[in-house]
Amino acid sequence: QVQLVESGGGLVQAGGSLRLSCAASGRTVSNYALGWFRQAPGKERELVAAISGSGSTTVYADSVKDRFTIPRDNAKNTVYLEMNSLKPEDTAVYYCTAERRGGSYSYTPRLAAQYGYWGQGTQVTVSS
Repeated sequence: QVQLVESGGGLVQAGGSLRLSCAASGRTVSNYALGWFRQAPGKERELVAAISGSGSTTVYADSVKDRFTIPRDNAKNTVYLEMNSLKPEDTAVYYCTAERRGGSYSYTPRLAAQYGYWGQGTQVTVSS
């Protein structure tokens, strides 16, 4: 089993930056796809960014391209979400996810239903 714990959320003004961290435990996730989803009140959970096990493939929601990045550090069993130029519409609970498919290092799922492991979430609030 994989346990995921997010940290780094908080309150920030529009235009500011935050870095979320997600530490995995239970097993090494170097061959897992890792992702970040978010859910705002009254809205569906949506993909923010995902990265393949190899790190060679990344996907981003159109709304965060050029503002967010998703680096991973396999030595620390950790994935990050670096968020810049934050907007009030980025306000949401952010969830870390993990999943793997066989021995594939290129698997990069985009749907919430494709991920089996989830963190508890961390709140990000962007004030205008």
